[in-house]
Amino acid sequence: MIEKVYKKLIRPILFLFDPEKVHHFSFASIRLAHKIPFVGSIVRYLFTVNDPKLEREVFGIRFPNPIGLAAGFDKDAKLFQELSNFGFGFIEIGTLTPNPQDGNPRKRLFRLQADKGIINRMGFNNQGVNAGIKRLKRNKNVIIGGNIGKNKTTPNDQATDDYLICFDALFPYVDYFVVNVSSPNTPNLRDLQEKNPLTALLKTLQIENHKRDNPKPILLKIAPDLTETQLLDIIDIVEDTNIDGVIATNTTISRDGLQTDAAISKETGGLSGKPLCNRSTEVIRFLHTKSKNSFPIIGVGGIHTPQDAIEKFEAGASLLQVYTGFIYEGPAMVKRILNRL
Repeated sequence: MIEKVYKKLIRPILFLFDPEKVHHFSFASIRLAHKIPFVGSIVRYLFTVNDPKLEREVFGIRFPNPIGLAAGFDKDAKLFQELSNFGFGFIEIGTLTPNPQDGNPRKRLFRLQADKGIINRMGFNNQGVNAGIKRLKRNKNVIIGGNIGKNKTTPNDQATDDYLICFDALFPYVDYFVVNVSSPNTPNLRDLQEKNPLTALLKTLQIENHKRDNPKPILLKIAPDLTETQLLDIIDIVEDTNIDGVIATNTTISRDGLQTDAAISKETGGLSGKPLCNRSTEVIRFLHTKSKNSFPIIGVGGIHTPQDAIEKFEAGASLLQVYTGFIYEGPAMVKRILNRL
C-alpha cells in the first residue's frame, strides 16, 4: 500500500521539481514530522523489521540488520536519528572534510528517470567535520559510519593531513570509518587510489588508529571503474595495511547503455542507481573471489529490489547500502528487502 502511494502519487509530484531542492524539502519534512509526538514510533512500526536472524557481526560490530544508508544522503549528520526509523541497520554520514565547503556550482544533481539513475557532481559539499560532530553528540544508539575526505583546495600531497584531521575529530562519535578516495567530483581525488599514495594514506591512518585503546574499523570506498589490475592492487593494499574491509562501489563515470536523453545523461559527474547494479556486483564478486574472502565487503550500487540485494550477498557482500534506490522505490524499500532475506 505504502509503496503504491509513493510510486503513483508522491514520487511523480516530487520528480516535477529540482532534485536538490526536493532533497532539502524531504529532509525538512521528515525532521518536522518527527517533532510531532509518536510519529517516530509510528514510522518505526511501519518500516522496521525486528528479527534476530537479520543480525550480522562484521568487523567487530553487531548490526541489527545488514542494510544501511550510504554516504551522501545525510552528509552533515543532520537526520541520522530520524532516518534510522525507516529500517536501516546503520547510517553512514559524510563525506565530511576538515573545513566547510560549498561543493560544485549548481545545477549539480540530475535524475535519469528512464534508467532509474542519478548523476551527481556535488563535490563534497558539507559544513565541515566540527559541525557534524555537534549533531553526532546527540546520537541515541544508531550505528554510524564516518565517511571522510579532503577539501577541494588541499593538494594531493597534503591530503593525508585532511584525512587525519577528520579521523581524530570523529573518532569518539562514529563506529567505523570510510576513506573516500573514489568520488569523481573532486579534482584529482581518484589519483589517490593508485597503489603507492593509497598505501601510504591508509598506513598513516592505521598508525593513528592503533594509538587508541579500542581502534575503530577502517574501510576503503572504491570506484567501479577500476581495472582488474587495479582491483588486484586493492586486495594487496587491504592485506598490506590491514584495514578492515572495502565498500564496493562508489558512483561510475561510465555512461554505457543509458536510455535517458543524452542532454541529461552526458552531464559530468558520478552515475548511481540501476545502471551501476551489475558492475558493482561484478566488483564485489571479483574482490571476494580473488581475495579468497579475506576481508568483509559492503556492497552498494544499484540496489532497488530484494533480488538486487540477494545477488550482491551471493557475490560476497557482508553488508549492503542503498541510496538512489531509496529515492526511486520509496520508504518501504528496506523493509521489503529485509522480508526477503
